[in-house]
Amino acid sequence: MRTFTSAAEVEAAAGEHLGESAWRTITQEQVDLFADATDDHQWIHVDPQRATAGPFGATIAHGYLSLSLLAAFSGEIIAVEGVRMSINYGLDRVRFLTPVRVGSRVRSGADLLSATPTDSGLRIAVRHTVEIEGEAKPALVADSLALLFW
Repeated sequence: MRTFTSAAEVEAAAGEHLGESAWRTITQEQVDLFADATDDHQWIHVDPQRATAGPFGATIAHGYLSLSLLAAFSGEIIAVEGVRMSINYGLDRVRFLTPVRVGSRVRSGADLLSATPTDSGLRIAVRHTVEIEGEAKPALVADSLALLFW
């Protein structure tokens, strides 16, 4: 984990690779719970028997499920001491490149694209590349924005 002790340290790290998260296995239970939470029960996600004969050979995670893991991945990659609050500010760019089959292991690598002072703190942009173990292309690439408040 990359730990920073001040806004100035974060700003100075713009352009640097921050590291990788731990690998995590995507389970059918996760996918089913996400389907319930979002009312997206498409068979490619929730019907293992039908999905075996489908285009991916197995059920796959929702793209938005993979994207939602950025919060957990970020917590494993970067820490900023003294921050009283960090909030999601949005996304500048997201591309889903490779489906994540249930049972696959994924992790994120993160690069700090920018760190911009604001009136109340610091806005950071982090490029996450979520890789799938054993796959040549990543699951997704997303530029995530956060506001840090001291």
